[in-house]
Amino acid sequence: MKLSKCLVTCLLVLTIVAISVSAMAADALEIKIWDNNQRAGLQEIADLWTEKSGIPVNIQVVTWDEYWTLLEAGATGGQMPDVFWMHSNNAYTYMQYDILLDLTDYIARDGVDMSKYYDGITKLYSLNDHQYALAKDHDTIALIYNKAIFDKYGVAYPTNDWTWDDYYAAGKAITEAGKADGIYGAACNTSNDQDGYLNIIYSYGGYIINEDHTASGWDNENTRKAMEFVGKLCSDVWCPQVMVAENGTDTLFNSGKVAMITQGSWMINTFYTDDDSANYAWAMLPYADVNGNGQCDEGERCTIYNGLGWSASTFTKQPDACWDLIKWFGSEEMQVKQAELGVTMAGMPSVSDAFRNAFPGMNIDAFLDMETYGTLVFRPYSKSSSRWEEQYHQELVPAWNDPSLMDGVLTNLAAEMNEILAAENR
Repeated sequence: MKLSKCLVTCLLVLTIVAISVSAMAADALEIKIWDNNQRAGLQEIADLWTEKSGIPVNIQVVTWDEYWTLLEAGATGGQMPDVFWMHSNNAYTYMQYDILLDLTDYIARDGVDMSKYYDGITKLYSLNDHQYALAKDHDTIALIYNKAIFDKYGVAYPTNDWTWDDYYAAGKAITEAGKADGIYGAACNTSNDQDGYLNIIYSYGGYIINEDHTASGWDNENTRKAMEFVGKLCSDVWCPQVMVAENGTDTLFNSGKVAMITQGSWMINTFYTDDDSANYAWAMLPYADVNGNGQCDEGERCTIYNGLGWSASTFTKQPDACWDLIKWFGSEEMQVKQAELGVTMAGMPSVSDAFRNAFPGMNIDAFLDMETYGTLVFRPYSKSSSRWEEQYHQELVPAWNDPSLMDGVLTNLAAEMNEILAAENR
C-alpha cells in the first residue's frame, strides 16, 4: 500500500517537530532554589531570557535541607542542576573543590562591572582571584508587629526611635498581660541568627568573628553584654523555646500568638499574603543606646545583611548558556525587575528602591531605611561557617532556657569556634 505524497510530507513534518521538541527539552536549563516565595518572579525573569535565547528554563523549589543534600549528592555523582543559588555557609567548600563553574573569564570577556554589586557579596563568592557567582540579591532585617495585639493590651506601637530597652519593655508588658490568652510579646529561636539576635550583638558593639576571620567574638565583652540582654528577653519577653522550635516564629506570629518578631526582607510575602495582614506593620530595628546619650549614633543600629549568588555547575553541558542566564539575572535591568516584582531586594546598591512599592497596601520602607539610618554588617562567615554556626545554634539552647548559664556557654563557644578557625588557617 502506497502512502500519498501529502501524508508522507505530514509525517516528515511531524517527525521534525518531534525531534525539535525533544532537542529543546534536552537543552532546557534546570534551576534549583529553596524559596517558593521567589519562584514565580524568577520564572518570569527567566522566561524573558528564554524569549531572547530560545532555551527553556525550569525553576524547581526544594526545602533548605533537601537543597544541600541534593547538591552534595550531585557534586559527588556529577548530576547537579545547571544553575542554582550559593550561600555564605557553603560557598567555600564548593569553590575549593571546583564544583562551581569559574565565571572569571566570562566576566572579563563581557565587561561585567563587578563594582556595581555589593562588595561583601562579591568577595564572599570569590577565591584566589576567581569569581564563582554573581550577586543575586541582598537583604536587611526589620521589626514586624501586630497592631491588634498592641491595641488589645494598651501598649504603644513600635517606632523608629525605639531602643532595644523599649522593645524589652513593650514585649514584657504584652507577655505579662497576655498570659491568660497564651500571647507573648515576641519570639526568637537560636536558629534566628541573621534575622534575630546577631543584630543585637552588633548594635551593642560585639561581634561573632573578627574582620580577618581568624578569631571568635563570642567571649568579647560587648558580645557578653548583648547576650545578657538576650537572656532577659528569654526570661521575660520571648515565647518559650519549645513552642518556637515546634512552630517557627513566623507561624507563631501569623497565628496571633506573638505581638512582634524581627524578620528578613526575604520573608515579606509570607506576611503580606496572610489573612490578617491588615493588622501588620513594619518598623526599623531598635538601636542600642550604648553611650546613653538618648539618640542613635553610628553603629548603634545594625542590620545583618547577606546575599545569595547565582552559580552554575562545573558539570553542566551548557556552560555558555548558564553564564548568559546568570548575567541576565545579574543585569541592572533584571535586578530592578526583581525588586519591582517583590522577589527580593537587588544585589546592586543603587537599584533596590524599586522594592518599596512591590507590596501595595503594606509599607515596607523599614527595610530600605535600615540602610540609610543603620549600619550594614555582613553576615559572619568563614571557610567552615556551617560547622561553628551549627554549634552555637545547639549550644545556646541551655542558656536560653536558663540565662544563668550564658556566661559559661559563651566561653565554651568561643573556645570551640577558635579551634575550628585555627584548623581553617593552618
